[in-house]
Amino acid sequence: MNILLYLLTVLIWGTTWIAITFQLGVVPAPVSIAYRFWIAAALLLAALLVTRQRWWPPRQAWRYLFAQGIALFCLNFLCFYYAALYITSGQEAVVFSTAPLWIALAGRLFLGRPIRGQVMVGALFGLAGIVLLFAPQMSGHWNDSGVLLGLALSLGGTWCFACGNLLSSRMQSLGLTPWLTNTWAMLIGATTLGVAALALGMPFALDPSPRYLWALLYLAIPGSVIGFTAYLLLVGRIGPDRAAYSTVLFPIVALTISTIYEGYQWTPAALCGLALVLAGNVLAFLPPTLRARLKAAF
Repeated sequence: MNILLYLLTVLIWGTTWIAITFQLGVVPAPVSIAYRFWIAAALLLAALLVTRQRWWPPRQAWRYLFAQGIALFCLNFLCFYYAALYITSGQEAVVFSTAPLWIALAGRLFLGRPIRGQVMVGALFGLAGIVLLFAPQMSGHWNDSGVLLGLALSLGGTWCFACGNLLSSRMQSLGLTPWLTNTWAMLIGATTLGVAALALGMPFALDPSPRYLWALLYLAIPGSVIGFTAYLLLVGRIGPDRAAYSTVLFPIVALTISTIYEGYQWTPAALCGLALVLAGNVLAFLPPTLRARLKAAF
């Protein structure tokens, strides 16, 4: 089951990055995100009612649900939707693949969990990889505030994702399933975005193009209902740190798609950067038993 959940997460989320770019344009980003999670929350609630599972959260869960809704299903996606205006979807996925490192840091800050030395070394590898990946694009253009803004937004979105992971882990420790918590956290995040969009005078238009509608349904059903449920089930089964290791493979899928659809240009520096990011994540979360075997072998 862990392998199935892992593969579902990698394959689905590795392809959602390009779908996000298909939504940019006619419909404001906050409205598109609200549509996505209203649809996803409605489907999840219907599934809970049909299967007669618990659908109303207990009182002690609401503070976590509101925090998760804002962090994971509101701010996280706002950052990545707007970042897609400045950098490619594949580059966003590479930045997002550092999520395990930020989850470890958030665990230390908010839960007092110790950070292992190998995690810090892995973090340095990952950050060096990001610098190399963006270096070709930034060569001679360090005054290009757009690319720097895209990078900063991606890092901010990844941090919000890390906080949402810890909140989900906390709620699952209370005996609440991701089916239940995702339903209400998605509804809270979508409604927050909807209210903010109304207050800012953003139009609630719907782009009738097949490209936009396909992206909306793909992001709402596989990307949100299936993807988030599979991932957060994995969080409950093996912990947020190890579950976030699945993000290591996202860049491979996302950059391949970005090369085809966005014309992403590979350079030796970019390849080295991707290798460093992947190596940093592997090093940071290498299982203790395997680490002991490698030490014995060398």
